[in-house]
Amino acid sequence: MSGKMRILIAYDGSSCADAALDDLRRAGLPAEAEALVLSVADVWPPTSSDGAPPALDDSLPPAVKMARVQAIQAVQAAETLAHQAARIVKSLFPGWDVRSEAMADSPAWAIIKRADQWPADLIILGSHGHSALHRFVLGSVSQKVLTEARCSVRIARERRREGPLRLVVGVDGSPGADLAVQTMARRDWPPDSQALVVAVMDTRLNIEANAITPSDEGWVEASHEEAVHWIDETVGRAADQIRNRGLRVETLLGDGDAKHVLIEQSESWDADCVFVGASGMTRRSYMVLGSVSTAVAARASCSVEVVRKAS
Repeated sequence: MSGKMRILIAYDGSSCADAALDDLRRAGLPAEAEALVLSVADVWPPTSSDGAPPALDDSLPPAVKMARVQAIQAVQAAETLAHQAARIVKSLFPGWDVRSEAMADSPAWAIIKRADQWPADLIILGSHGHSALHRFVLGSVSQKVLTEARCSVRIARERRREGPLRLVVGVDGSPGADLAVQTMARRDWPPDSQALVVAVMDTRLNIEANAITPSDEGWVEASHEEAVHWIDETVGRAADQIRNRGLRVETLLGDGDAKHVLIEQSESWDADCVFVGASGMTRRSYMVLGSVSTAVAARASCSVEVVRKAS
């Protein structure tokens, strides 16, 4: 293994897939990496047991023969799409080793399986899409890939403005959130890029967790103060890591539902991307991210990178 970052780019020829290619320039990715552009034809695999195209002899029933012809044509169209996208990726990152592949399969599972086999460090795909060929699907596929992949997943969306990059990262002190901060800090960002470190304190969770536990008012107040201090330290450590890479950093301690706060802040801050851990629940019942990552990826209007340690 070369040690270079391995990036699988799912491409279906849709406008959202094109936006994902354009978003590569705003992801802070390294100058040297290995990239695999994968296009999936959503058809039954038109191959024999040895992987070769099946014979189309006249003994086949007409319906079977037609289905095989259409499947072969769909895979050929996918090969063309993947090759075209790979050329674009190579033009954006001349230092990358870029290759393309096409296959026939269920799109989500094809992406997940190929990422496992390679293995990939990061999967990049559009938020949704359906090409004019009506054979390539990455729409709801993105949700399946996001939840089932065993590496980081970036759901890319079109940028809505010009100017310096604005990045949001959610923290809760968990290993998943720490990994999201580390990932952001390791990336190569353009000058003047800005970051917002967000922690969300949901006091309802603390109330629910202690609803059946006898406690006096003084204990609750002391616990709350301790939690606030701990959260401030968590946010401060995350901000320092990112600031040390030259980014301008702001911090925010929000109150309420973490997924709502992160989405609202990404909107009001006009963010280009939100980084969040795939899972996370701290020892403090005040702060939880966890499944928040799925909701943010589905509802945010900017790109969202859900960070996992590749297994």
